[in-house]
Amino acid sequence: MSTTAGTEAEPALQQWRITEPYLHLRCGLGEGPYYEAATHRLRFVDIKKTRVHSVDLSLAEPRAAAADVETIQLDTPVSVTADIDGVDPRDRFLIGAKYGIAVLHRRSGTYEYVARFGGPGGGDDNERLRANDGAVDPHGRFWLGCMTDIGLDLRPEGSLYLFDGTRAAQSMRHPVTIPNSVAWSPDGRTLYYTHSTERTIFAFDYAPATGDVGNERVFYVHDGPGEPDGCRVDAEGNLWQAVYGESRVLKISPRGKLLGRIDLPTRNVTCTQFVGTELYITTAAMEDGEGTPEEVELSGALFKIDVGVKGLDPFLFKMGGVVDKES
Repeated sequence: MSTTAGTEAEPALQQWRITEPYLHLRCGLGEGPYYEAATHRLRFVDIKKTRVHSVDLSLAEPRAAAADVETIQLDTPVSVTADIDGVDPRDRFLIGAKYGIAVLHRRSGTYEYVARFGGPGGGDDNERLRANDGAVDPHGRFWLGCMTDIGLDLRPEGSLYLFDGTRAAQSMRHPVTIPNSVAWSPDGRTLYYTHSTERTIFAFDYAPATGDVGNERVFYVHDGPGEPDGCRVDAEGNLWQAVYGESRVLKISPRGKLLGRIDLPTRNVTCTQFVGTELYITTAAMEDGEGTPEEVELSGALFKIDVGVKGLDPFLFKMGGVVDKES
């Protein structure tokens, strides 16, 4: 490569390749990986099969030890989880559920709504919608998108909500079709929000003192055949962005420039999660005929790879002590 005077060569694209799964539970729609630091376990969900899984990361070969994977079967779509401030996750943690955010009791598998998209009591629940991706912000509030439920005709009828630990839910963006990951820069001054169907990651100014957001702008537009899905941010401020339908994770700089990519052996890559310098990656199922036999066989598996940089720790949800007993 040659350069002209006064310009610098673009750095070579970093590349990684994964050839086999870390754990294969054949998820219908694997999503929401979350590192549970208190137990050194990785939680993740299967939205289609309404399950929460967790795997002990100290296991040398979890692929041969599926019996050691904890699975909680629910009666509602569950899309994301988060730890609660002051609560042992071995007892309870937060989930994004059909109608809003809920507290899941781990031992019993029961849950209670903290707040609903349609308001307290459930009278205004919209049966067409379900929760999708989300995350806790530096102020302990939960940002959670909702979208058309599985099996229904996809419409721009969803919203991005902000839950502050009470029964109130504030709509921050409407209408949206597939609202996805929400993440923050290392200094907490930039909020990133992915809207999959627009193939766009947006950035906002985030005020550390107040939690106010503003100055919306386009951060990154994906020009490939797939759609950006879930992401996490590393300690250097780079986004590690899953691309659904494209067999890859992208490494995107704080300036919105493509720095690298991870190639996977299956197409429907959904989300990422750091544990130290290892990046765990969830995927979704493919039907026969949608790809090569190998791509179909490995779809819905959990993958991991060491990328040489640590991720940011998640924030804890601050709950106001309110639950909906009508859940």
